[in-house]
Amino acid sequence: MENTQPSRDTASHAGGAARLPRVRLSSPADVLAVVPHLLGFHPARSLVVIGARGPRERIELGFRYDLPDPPQAAAAHEIARHAVTVLSHHRVTTVIAVGYGPGRLVTPVSDALMAAARQGGFRLRELMRVEDGRYWSYLCGNVNCCPAEGVAFTTGSHPASAVMSAAGLGALPDRESLAAAIAPLTGPVARAMDQAAGRACGRAAKLIAKANRAGTRNALRPVIDEGRRAVREAIAVYRGGGRITDDDQFAWLLITLAHLAVRDDAWARMEPAHRDAHLRLWTDLVRRAGAAWVPGPAALLAFTAWQGGEGALANIALDRALAADPGYSMALLLRDVLDAGVPPSAARVPMTPEEVEESYAQDEPRKAARRASRRGERERTGGHARGSGSGSGSGRAEPGAQA
Repeated sequence: MENTQPSRDTASHAGGAARLPRVRLSSPADVLAVVPHLLGFHPARSLVVIGARGPRERIELGFRYDLPDPPQAAAAHEIARHAVTVLSHHRVTTVIAVGYGPGRLVTPVSDALMAAARQGGFRLRELMRVEDGRYWSYLCGNVNCCPAEGVAFTTGSHPASAVMSAAGLGALPDRESLAAAIAPLTGPVARAMDQAAGRACGRAAKLIAKANRAGTRNALRPVIDEGRRAVREAIAVYRGGGRITDDDQFAWLLITLAHLAVRDDAWARMEPAHRDAHLRLWTDLVRRAGAAWVPGPAALLAFTAWQGGEGALANIALDRALAADPGYSMALLLRDVLDAGVPPSAARVPMTPEEVEESYAQDEPRKAARRASRRGERERTGGHARGSGSGSGSGRAEPGAQA
């Protein structure tokens, strides 16, 4: 992403105040101990912004930006503008910001944020730079507490870090470690999944051929029905504490989730109460998915991560989806939502499974009419219909506008 559009993780790992343990932050060292747990990893070359509100200034969210390198004034102002927009959306009153990295990268962005925050009427409680185990405050001019050489600090042994870890808010060494948790599997497992995907495609082809011979109006219907059934069964297994181990089961889920009707049925079943089980399911699928099959499960993983406030994981999953299909609309929608700082409380399922099924059932006659129209056009033009192509889109608006 270019410097004028800085990369960001714009949703709190903590998922809002409801999931945060009670930790009193009374010093810069306290703040620095908590930041990695808010994000889910230890940041580097980043600007982290924390917003708080209320009489006790309870933390509402924390989010992160990559520092532009080389520094650019336009990029620094864009980060500051976006941060203030997100903070205003959450109606926070107090802001704490920490820049991680050398002064040449941190200072321009910190200066821009300071100006934007004050102009926006926020109370800027602390603005720091961190490098090599030391911090410097941009707001403190007292050399007794803020010496020129910086102040040494530690995070791992800090009491606040222990409280956050005990509450289930761990911190990985870096963002790359988080990305590795959903990276594609390699070696024998990947080869076995390739073979299973071939068998799954063959299974789908047989179902379609059988439907065609029977004169079924929508030959994909058997594949979609079998895919929905497989999704329901997989969700039940993971909610029950189990895990799928069969390659053919994984492969069938992956190729059927490529159909929007199956993916949307799965999306409609993402109830927040079962978020941890769903995270395990979609992680297992994303790690086993080839590029052709990854957009659906990766977008579902992103949605589930957003439900829990894990913005970094959600953005990494969206990166996987959009790398495989830059136009994948669910991923683009979720990226816009995350960039806007929409809170996890808004991550509601777009429809019930019954509404999803009804929506697609109503759409089938329209699709049949369009196919008939295209056939007629081909006959009139000698087989060269205008606008014909191999696009995979169905032309319908996807569920999810309420996400």
